[in-house]
Amino acid sequence: MPKNKRPVPRKASITPEERDHAVTKQLCDLALDLVEQEDGEQMSAVLRQKEADFQKLIKKTLTHKKDEVLYEAIDRATYEDIGAYQFLRSQIEEAAATMVIRREGSQAMEINAFAIPLFVHSTGGLVEADEFQDDAAFMALTASLQSGGLESAQAKVVLIRHAYDLDEIDSITYCQLNEMVYDAWSSMTDKKIIATPALERSITGWSPTGFGTQDSAVELRFLLGFALKRTDDPFYRVPADDNAADTYFAARMERYQAWTAQAGDLVRRCLAPAGAPLEINFLYQDLFHGAKEQGVNEYFMLQMLSEINQALDQHGLAPDQAKAVLAPADTDGQMLLRVQLQAVADGAVLLVTDKPLDLAADLTLEVADLADALATLGIRRLAVALRFDASGQALEEKPYQPDGDQ
Repeated sequence: MPKNKRPVPRKASITPEERDHAVTKQLCDLALDLVEQEDGEQMSAVLRQKEADFQKLIKKTLTHKKDEVLYEAIDRATYEDIGAYQFLRSQIEEAAATMVIRREGSQAMEINAFAIPLFVHSTGGLVEADEFQDDAAFMALTASLQSGGLESAQAKVVLIRHAYDLDEIDSITYCQLNEMVYDAWSSMTDKKIIATPALERSITGWSPTGFGTQDSAVELRFLLGFALKRTDDPFYRVPADDNAADTYFAARMERYQAWTAQAGDLVRRCLAPAGAPLEINFLYQDLFHGAKEQGVNEYFMLQMLSEINQALDQHGLAPDQAKAVLAPADTDGQMLLRVQLQAVADGAVLLVTDKPLDLAADLTLEVADLADALATLGIRRLAVALRFDASGQALEEKPYQPDGDQ
């Protein structure tokens, strides 16, 4: 009789959670390996393969709509290495906002999502129902992106007929943005009218502001667009030489500044009925996440300055009667740049106000920007500290030196 064989135990199947965790770890490990390479060192074959695997894994995760994996990988990298965190985040952001399409027998094409942040000053605030009612202004604004030299004359450029508020922009995840880029590419290349569900989902409506009809309002909005162009379009080629690159970007900035002067009236007509006395302050055009970061940083800066102004008024003090202490603080694991406003006469704390501080930010530059902003209010008595402790005490406080030698 044949001997009975012991059954071979089946291998336990990997759960989706375990698979996602493995991808998260792999993304962090690859980012750490790549960022540890010294600048100028020739990349080895092993590292080149790791870079290819890294980019492929990011794109695969975006395609599979695994936002939680991408965000957890970035969070994990903050504990591993700041350089790896910064590198991983920037690579995910670029991949989410950019798509390269290669078809046999055709030149490779690239489409990316860009945004233009702007602050709108008005009386009573903007009304969403009033936006983009002027067809001629919208068409002229879209065309101006190329005639004004912001995008190549050979590119295809579209603007979304909506000014996104901060909550709308902030709610767009990496995977959703990648879907929006795909929607835009499909609509720009398909001869038929097609559905664009990701683009439609991104427009959720402005959050309530609570401005009264006579209130002075300052609101952040984003113009969102997409540019489709050949990957070899010389308009977008940054020179390898440092001096030539500086000249390239300086010329780009000049064109943008000239465009803002010309486009201001078109934007006003797109955001409100004709004749509405809006004042538009443009920030710089950038890829989606770079523009978002600009807008968020400026928004929190303005919010901080407004709170400081209100505190001075409340206590009946002139700016030269107050002192500001600047230092980082950690609240529930979130890094912040804090301003503690004090009365010069008795040292009483008048206000404590914070703005978010990215882990990879250059603290010296962040402090310098904040010091310049405080100077516009007339506050020039400044001190810096190593940090604020849990009780709100500034540690190792000393006078601020504008030259950065702290």
